[in-house]
Amino acid sequence: MTGHRKILLVAYPGQGLINPSLRLANRLLKIGISITFSTSFRVMQTINKQTTPHGLAFAPFSDGHDDYVIGKPPPTTLQQHISDFATNGAPAVAKIITSAAAKGEPFDHLVYTTIIPWAARVANAHNIKSTLFWCQSASVLLFYYHYFNGFQELISAYQNNPVLPIKLPGLPPLTMSDLPSFFLPSSPKEHEFLLPLYKDHVDVLKSKNSPRILLNSFNELEVDSIKEVKGFDFLPIGPLNEKDSYGSILEEDYVIVNWLNTKPKKSVVYVSFGSISHLTSDQGEEIASGLLEGGRPFLWVIRNGEEVEKLRKIDELKKLGLIVSWCCQVEVLSHEAIGCFVMHCGWNSTVEAVAAGVPIVAYPQWTDQTTNGKMIEDVWKVGVRVRREGDGVVEGKEIERCVKMVMGDEEISRNVLKWKELASEAVKNGGSSSLNLQAFLDDA
Repeated sequence: MTGHRKILLVAYPGQGLINPSLRLANRLLKIGISITFSTSFRVMQTINKQTTPHGLAFAPFSDGHDDYVIGKPPPTTLQQHISDFATNGAPAVAKIITSAAAKGEPFDHLVYTTIIPWAARVANAHNIKSTLFWCQSASVLLFYYHYFNGFQELISAYQNNPVLPIKLPGLPPLTMSDLPSFFLPSSPKEHEFLLPLYKDHVDVLKSKNSPRILLNSFNELEVDSIKEVKGFDFLPIGPLNEKDSYGSILEEDYVIVNWLNTKPKKSVVYVSFGSISHLTSDQGEEIASGLLEGGRPFLWVIRNGEEVEKLRKIDELKKLGLIVSWCCQVEVLSHEAIGCFVMHCGWNSTVEAVAAGVPIVAYPQWTDQTTNGKMIEDVWKVGVRVRREGDGVVEGKEIERCVKMVMGDEEISRNVLKWKELASEAVKNGGSSSLNLQAFLDDA
């Protein structure tokens, strides 16, 4: 029974969490669930409320940084913002819950994203069921689970043996370079605070009876990891790869599609590094060099216009490809002209590429992206990882090599088609993700 059900969906205001959360909201709305979407006021700047469907309400709150615009450099450190979001968010979410109950319209369930484990405690304090919407892979969550439950010493011991495989239940053999970036000696000190945050996620889940975890994945993609965790109920409901319907249509959208329409099938190299990663000027020049040497048409998303104008060969680049500050990625990846995706291996982008059947040149930057790159190359075999030189910069000739390889390799072509078909089957009526979503609602 799903009639007149109300779910409060609380999301941390990062683009990689907001997008899948809105897509999850859309899935639930289509089957008759009323959704109240709660995050910081600044996210409302990016949402066109005129296009939001019936049944979706917004309950934004101040996180102390209301003037910050998504896509621009943050006004504070990531650690400080996560702390501020928790400090302001916990009482705000509690007020949203009590206000709804006072009106006789109580919430049945609270769903919260990665980064905000405190939301589960708020729900528990108000006797509301809660479910984590984990916006990374099941494999990465399983790794954190192992690390915080008996394998910490084993994993730490491999720091002095970086090429030896680490064997953990439910995961492929991993070397140190395949682990989330916080475990690497080169990881910046300012990122160390995230490890206790992920421990908090695991601890919150362990404190509940058979906690359910929604995943933007599908059973077939991570079957071993999903089966391995005992006591947790993983419910993959992805891929959540619908075209976003909450933003205003930009003139740039039409320019991109019209340009792609002029290109041959599977000929365009799509390059994007997500909403957070910022390339150094040296790395930008090497990517430009690799694209020019490859001679293929390309679509390159660079969010900062100043970075574009600093590229030394900008005139040559503009003759060969199209450089934009934004694009509707789901729409781009589904276009027949796209031949491969050079990307940072963020989980949303990874799932979108797999679902679209696009070969990947994996260029991981930080956090879970290194592990995603391992899965892309060695487990799903839908792409290759770039190889870095000593200073961490990937040379243009390496980018050119990888692009040429993934666009011409027959095994990769077969694999991307296989995973595309499995992803499509998962979300159909009777598919694994469709059944998992219904199982969540039956118990919500």
